[in-house]
Amino acid sequence: MADSTQNGPMQGGAGGGAVQFLMANKLDTAMWISRLFTVYCSALFVLPLLGLHEAASFYQRALLANALTSALRLHQRLPHFQLSRAFLAQALLEDSCHYLLYSLIFVNSYPVTMSIFPVLLFSLLHAATYTKKVLDARSSNSLPFLRNLLEKLNANQQNILKFIACNEIFLMPATVFMLFSGQGSLLQPFIYYRFLTLRYSSRRNPYCR
Repeated sequence: MADSTQNGPMQGGAGGGAVQFLMANKLDTAMWISRLFTVYCSALFVLPLLGLHEAASFYQRALLANALTSALRLHQRLPHFQLSRAFLAQALLEDSCHYLLYSLIFVNSYPVTMSIFPVLLFSLLHAATYTKKVLDARSSNSLPFLRNLLEKLNANQQNILKFIACNEIFLMPATVFMLFSGQGSLLQPFIYYRFLTLRYSSRRNPYCR
């Protein structure tokens, strides 16, 4: 699940080592920040502490931030864009492409709590992995309490991935229900079905099968 990064120089003390690591991995750092923002917005949607009206705006922000992260990750995986059928077929194999499509499906739809959980949990898992790398760059024993939380999250990674896969499946009848209740578009169930077929062929999350 972890994004591949190249460790930058870790000189100049604990704080300096973390800063140098972040600067040496700018694209990964940008994705880390966007994932943290996704977690923040998703949490404020699920727990509407600022009111229901604001919660709807946080729903859109979370999906837009996830779309940005997915686009950056897709660029990292496939840096050389080509306007060809072969490139498109290769892009559709990437999980980042799947969730870029996912964000576009739901960003302008009626807010559905179920649809935000995959975005929230994937962002949380990836952000936790990179946060641990930042802590390692800072010091091998820095912030033990935070490290303990990250280890517990990593220990439950398989259960989280299974939950995400089930959530993706149960969203299919939810899109149909939204259509008949007047809260969804006619195309949404068909596009989401295409998303599910892509997830079935996922090479990174076998639990989708």
